[in-house]
Amino acid sequence: MNKDLTVGTPWKVIAKFSLPVIGGNLFQLFYTMADTIIVGKALGADALAAVGVTTTVVNFELCFIQGFTGGFGILLGQAFGEKSQSKMKDSVSASWILSIILSILLTAVLCLLANPILQKLNTPLDIYERAYDYLFIMFLGTSATVFYNMISNMLRALGDSRMPLYFLIFSSVLNVVLDIIFIVPLGLDVAGAALATVIAQFVSAFLCMVFAGKKFEVLRIKRDIWKFKKDPIVRHIKIGFPMGFQMSVMYIGVLAMQWAVNSVGTSAIAGYTAANKVEQISILINTAVSIGLANYVAQNFGARKWQRIRHGVTSCLIMISVLNMAMAVLILAGKGLVVPLFVSNPTAEIVKYSDIYLWVVAPFYIILGALVVYRTAIQSMDNSWGPFGACIIELIARISCAIFAATYFGYTAVCFSTPFAWITATIWLVVVYFAVEYRKLKKYEEKERVNE
Repeated sequence: MNKDLTVGTPWKVIAKFSLPVIGGNLFQLFYTMADTIIVGKALGADALAAVGVTTTVVNFELCFIQGFTGGFGILLGQAFGEKSQSKMKDSVSASWILSIILSILLTAVLCLLANPILQKLNTPLDIYERAYDYLFIMFLGTSATVFYNMISNMLRALGDSRMPLYFLIFSSVLNVVLDIIFIVPLGLDVAGAALATVIAQFVSAFLCMVFAGKKFEVLRIKRDIWKFKKDPIVRHIKIGFPMGFQMSVMYIGVLAMQWAVNSVGTSAIAGYTAANKVEQISILINTAVSIGLANYVAQNFGARKWQRIRHGVTSCLIMISVLNMAMAVLILAGKGLVVPLFVSNPTAEIVKYSDIYLWVVAPFYIILGALVVYRTAIQSMDNSWGPFGACIIELIARISCAIFAATYFGYTAVCFSTPFAWITATIWLVVVYFAVEYRKLKKYEEKERVNE
């Protein structure tokens, strides 16, 4: 089942690998949207706003976990490209040890910080208790998120992007069924939605772990997997922590946006939440393609196929740009369906806030595509400072626009902080890629040609 991404036409290889990841991400979005739709329809706009307040915080945590474990996947992919069995075993061992430590620390710290986080976000009092219940339960399920993402990233590093999709489909269906049971007949309110998500994630993580061990010998949990080897552990921390930090730092800016929206009122939160959920379609498809590119670049970097990396990055940029233009058109054409999807009998004010966000952000999806392509390519070639610089730039741009510009231009300025952050970060990444990484690849290529 493992796939060698160092052979074949670059764009076809990346597209074929990315399709199951896109499917998995859409199903992941499906079950988070299921929470939102069922909560909004069954419990009303206030409950929708309570879940919406927590969404950015939950995504903040998820981004750190995805970045941290994504770094593990890059190192395993490079070892696979080198065909080094010992390095692959060391990578799997380090990934398990660090993921267990991460799960314990994150769960303890985040559960303790649930109240202070909601207070800092200026959460309205009329939805505060519901928001806390939802957030606390989601934090309790942190370990499920860590282990599912760790195993998924290891599978993709070995070229298998299908198995994570199968278990996400199962998890999504289970989540919807549990949502309906916990919220409607059992009356557990928004806490039921959170509980359904956590249980579904645990089941998906466990099944993925069992079947991954059966399909790939290197992923089987054996006694020697718990041997602490300093060098692999340090290397995984060096690449995993910066990637997790970079992705989470980016979400600090998003938290600033949530704070600004919360200050406007409950209607703005509901409209912003509905638009944000639909926008996640674009975000997750871009993320899926970047995962395909990350594994492609990592394997080819390990195999020292420099020209193939450059061709793959160019092909991926063209492919993702076409996808983003199509998604922008579809989302804007169907914007009238967005709020009614989540709220029964929505007010005109909620619809207005949703429409403003989509009109401001959707035309810039093509910039988002360029951002994820160049950031992914740079990260997958062991360059952590370039993407880190982009995250800092994006953070400053988003916060300055969301907080300071919003003082004079209101809600519209808060919405524009997203494309403004994308534009500034992309400029930096393009410069880093062509000034550093592209030239480095050509030097590697020339050096090997001379040695031949």
